[in-house]
Amino acid sequence: MSQSDAVAAPAVPADPPKQAVGLIMTALLMVMALAMLDQTIVSTALPTIVGDLGGIEHLSWVVTAYLLTATVVTPIYGKLGDMFGRKIVLQVAIVLFIIGSALCGFAQDMTQLILFRAFQGIGGGGLMVIAMAAIADVVPARQRGKFQGMFGAVFGLATIAGPLLGGFFVDNFSWHWIFFINVPLALVAWGVIAVAFTAHPEQHKRKIDYAGAGLLGIALTAIVLFTSLGGNTLEWGSWQIISMIVVGIVATLAFLFVESRAAEPILPLTLFRNNVFSMTSAIGFIVGLALFGAVTFLPLYLQVVQGVSPTASGLQTLPMMLGLLVASIGSGVLISRIGRYKIFPVIGSALMVVALGLMTQLGVDTPQWNVILDMVILGLGLGLIMQVLILAAQNSVDPKDVGVATAGSTLFRQIGGSIGLSVFGALFATRLAEGFAANLPEGAIPDGAFSPTMLGELPPEIIPSVLASFVNALQVVFLVAAVIGVLAFILSLMLRETPLRTHVGAQKDDAEPSAVHI
Repeated sequence: MSQSDAVAAPAVPADPPKQAVGLIMTALLMVMALAMLDQTIVSTALPTIVGDLGGIEHLSWVVTAYLLTATVVTPIYGKLGDMFGRKIVLQVAIVLFIIGSALCGFAQDMTQLILFRAFQGIGGGGLMVIAMAAIADVVPARQRGKFQGMFGAVFGLATIAGPLLGGFFVDNFSWHWIFFINVPLALVAWGVIAVAFTAHPEQHKRKIDYAGAGLLGIALTAIVLFTSLGGNTLEWGSWQIISMIVVGIVATLAFLFVESRAAEPILPLTLFRNNVFSMTSAIGFIVGLALFGAVTFLPLYLQVVQGVSPTASGLQTLPMMLGLLVASIGSGVLISRIGRYKIFPVIGSALMVVALGLMTQLGVDTPQWNVILDMVILGLGLGLIMQVLILAAQNSVDPKDVGVATAGSTLFRQIGGSIGLSVFGALFATRLAEGFAANLPEGAIPDGAFSPTMLGELPPEIIPSVLASFVNALQVVFLVAAVIGVLAFILSLMLRETPLRTHVGAQKDDAEPSAVHI
């Protein structure tokens, strides 16, 4: 290296000692678990909360309010972490999350709870994205796979554990404790990060892109609201939904215009000229669309067709989480050993398509072992994709953009999941209504409404037709999801593999330095 190169090269932070890495990762895993649990822990407690606070007409907003604010702040946190250091930004997010959790626990009516859940989401959205981005400040990309595998495992376990813990607290304490329990756990994580996490201070002042942040917030708010409320709380053709779609489109176009001229864009458009970032974002969006949309219906199948309780249906999805756990940790360890990652999303997306294809064969008489096998395959596919995409995106960008790259990848996956829930929900409802109209006597199910609890109240002679219509509607959902999954497989084949960095904060390795951008 020449003397001029040495002067021009930025200082590379020294890799932290292994003991500090273990301590920091424990805190980050705890933070990730808290963020994921609060997206799912409320579901089983909702009936009890409504019984205590009233306001059943606003029930869905207890979940939507958190999802909305957590999604909106995701890219903003990513950029702030890049600008001011992830330690201080993560600590601020934890404090906001603690305050929001305490306020939710003390809520006296449904309006207060919804507002406090929205506030809690402002902190919760930062927990997940900053925790995943902070790995890049602690562990080099070559060794990061095994740790991100652990994050994937926490993601899967929290998805199952959330409803179970929510039921436990409601049954043994009160619904207030599903929020209060966050406070001591988050305080411990905050303390560990304060002591063990070394911040890398900025060397120059950077300007915050307020206009871009505001426009992106408006666009994401419109997207989350019309995908969450459309076809459910509001009719798709209602003026409210149409207005949200128009606002979302206009705000997105205005955001793109502003970002192309901003000095410090909240989501740099230049990232999309990066082949790896663009591909991982597209794959993440499709995976969110296909998987999160379709997986929602597995517990419904177990409850209606297999006849198990809501709690038991949650427990019976454990095989899927076991597959995710094994694949996520195993792929992380292998990536750290071989230094390559492309093969994992290729195999993972293929397994996803296979699993969804097999699920199109789920019927009224499908044996339990067959359902378990399908779920294990799906879990394996999910575990091979999720965290590997984050790793690839982080490794492909300059270290100063790790936060926005992590936030961007996470954001596209969340938007895909939100749209998937809406699209597949509408598809399922339409096919189910058509099946009932064709196979059941008129008025057998009032207004086309149907729920698992109604099954035992129906005349025995029409139950086979009800189940057949239900299964046929599910099969269509899984078929469409499988077709969409094929696109993720094709994009995975096109994903460019770049050498994994071997040092924390390294700009690039000597091997193939120009392979990152197209």
